[in-house]
Order: sequence, then structure tokens, then C-alpha cells
Amino acid sequence: MSAAVSRMSLVRLIALGLIWGSVFLFIKIAGYSFSPVQMVFARLVLGAIVLLPFVYSRGGRLPKGGAIWGHLTVAALLGNAIPWVLFAWGEQHGSSSVAGVVNSTTPLWTIVGAYVLGQDRKLTATKIGGVLFGMVGTIIIAAPWHAGSAGSTSSIVAFVVGTVSLGASFAYMGKFLAGRGIPPLTLAAAQLTAASALLLVAMPFAGLQPVHLRADALIAIAVLGPICTGIAYVLNFQLITKDGPTVASTVTYLFPIVSVALGALVLSEPAGWPLYVGAIVSVAGVMLVRRKPKAAAQASSPSPAPAAAKG
Repeated sequence: MSAAVSRMSLVRLIALGLIWGSVFLFIKIAGYSFSPVQMVFARLVLGAIVLLPFVYSRGGRLPKGGAIWGHLTVAALLGNAIPWVLFAWGEQHGSSSVAGVVNSTTPLWTIVGAYVLGQDRKLTATKIGGVLFGMVGTIIIAAPWHAGSAGSTSSIVAFVVGTVSLGASFAYMGKFLAGRGIPPLTLAAAQLTAASALLLVAMPFAGLQPVHLRADALIAIAVLGPICTGIAYVLNFQLITKDGPTVASTVTYLFPIVSVALGALVLSEPAGWPLYVGAIVSVAGVMLVRRKPKAAAQASSPSPAPAAAKG
């Protein structure tokens, strides 16, 4: 790899890490005006508005057929509707820093989901250890021995359930949507479209609360949709196709750093030792589950992986 390519890879990686790591800050700010369902619906629609023209400008088109859209709807439910609403709801009373750190454990739950779906029946000691590390890290962050250290219990539960759902969506997409010859960016655009439809259905039941407009909340929505959802997918697609999935996967390690830093600097959120120690333990777990034996790493090809949504 040339030095120029290496520099561009680093630029793309840092840009995506900053964008996706800042999601939790903007979710917190958008929550000052919008309910969770309102926020997620706006984010999905704005993200789809960015992605769909990009897909069609490259000669692509949305997939056809009831079966594929059925799978896309399930992926949208698991990967967008459920986790994004839960994170938005949890941040109403919880910390954006904690949300970002818990979200970084998504790869651990992807491993569990892949095992449940029969995709990976070879759970090595390293992978099992990684999952256990992640669980321990989450417990440390929750700090049940120190009530209120990381936010309300309900917010922690919402973050964990949302992350498990997100991990399950990766596994589901790997089983039912990958390998169909559909570009990852097209899958992402289609998934956002399906998720927008799901939230539109939910709006009459959970999205009609009064909106108290604030400038900072409107700016947060404008960033969450087009940038954190739409443009971020384009960057992720470029990372996968130009730099390989191994490089793209390392963006996960930047989430907790960015979310904790922004939470402390912008929102003045308390970040005691449980958050820092839990983040380190959780990231160590993610590194373990993503570690491949040398022989397997050499044999694997850098084929694009399906894009999926972050928290």
C-alpha cells in the first residue's frame, strides 16, 4: 500500500470514527426537542434522502421482490427501528458517553447472533473470552454498586438491549442479505427506506408529542440524518471497497473515545473510573472476537461486507 493510499485510509477512518462516535452527542441534543420516535423518523428519512440519489447516480437501483424486502424489513427493525429508538429513549435520562461505549460492543453480540443463526458454530476460546470481556465491561460501566454513576438503570438496559438488537441485525444480514450480489451501499439505502416506513407506521402511536423547537436540537437533527447516517454510510462503503473490511472494522475502536470525549467536553457529563475501565475492557473484548488466526487471516479475501447502521 502506498503512503498516499495509507494517508487517505487514515483520513477516511478518522472521519468515520468522528462522525459515528458523535452520533450519541447529537442524539442527546436532538432529544431536547423531539421524542425518540420523531427523532429517529427524521434521521432515517434524511439519511435515505442522501443515500438514494447516490445509489442511483452510480447506476444502482433498489432491489426487487417480496422476499428480499421481507428480509430488509427485519434487518431494519433489528438494526434501525429498535436500537435507534432505544438509544434515543435511554439518552433522555442517561449519558451519551455511556451510550457510545455500550454501542461499541456491537461486534460481540454479532458473534452471538451468528452462532444462534448457525453461521458460526466454531466459537473459539478467544471469541468466548471476548464476549465475556464485553459483558464484564458493560457491568463495570453500569456500576451497580454505585447507583447513579452512569445514569439510570433503565437507560443502561435500553443501551444494552439496543446494542444486542444491532448485533443481531448484522448477523441476520450476513445470513439472509449478504452474498446476493447487492452492493453494500444499496443494501444500506434500502434498509433505511424500510426503516423509514416502519417508523412512519409507529408515528401515530408514539410520535405525536408536542415539539418544543430549539436551534441546537434542529442542528442536531440536520447532522444526525444527512451526515451521521447518509454521508457516514458513503464513507463506510469507501472504506470497505478501497481499504478492505479489516481496516473498516477498526472504526469501532474509535467510538468510545469520541463519545466519551464529546460527552465530557460538550455536555459536561461525569466520567468516573467505571466508564473508563469498562470502556477499556469492552474494547479489549471486541479486539479478541475480531482476532483471526494467521492462517485464516491470510486465506480470507477482502470482499465487501454488508453495511449496517450504528447506534
